[in-house]
Amino acid sequence: MSEDVTEIVVGAAVIAVAAAFLVYAAGYVGQDARTDSYQLHASFRNVGGVSRGTDVRLAGIKIGTVTAMELDPEDYRAKVTFSIDRTVTIPADSAVRVAVDGLFGGYHFQIDPGADLESLGDGDFIEDSQGSINLLTLLTRVLSGDAER
Repeated sequence: MSEDVTEIVVGAAVIAVAAAFLVYAAGYVGQDARTDSYQLHASFRNVGGVSRGTDVRLAGIKIGTVTAMELDPEDYRAKVTFSIDRTVTIPADSAVRVAVDGLFGGYHFQIDPGADLESLGDGDFIEDSQGSINLLTLLTRVLSGDAER
């Protein structure tokens, strides 16, 4: 009989922990991520290697993530939206580029800050952008002596 009571108590504890976890997780489901961040946009020729959720870094430190990517049908460029931590101010003349984490690492967006006294705000567009470089194509060009293209 004592085994039955022990099993019931342990089962009730497991159910209580699972319910507490679900309540905790449900609190984050409807939360708007933009309350503590702001959106920036940029346009790229090539964003190969990156996707939604990719890190945005400044000086190697993560300051945001990619929230949306879409193809602009007018100029066939990739339009990328970034969510940036509201505590980070970025000068208006900053540049953004696709960077690689080492030779075989993943990709991320790197913001290179400018020197402008004005900062980018919610919904602003970063004009200076550089897309990803295909390392295999670059290596082939160097080895073939056609590096000037």
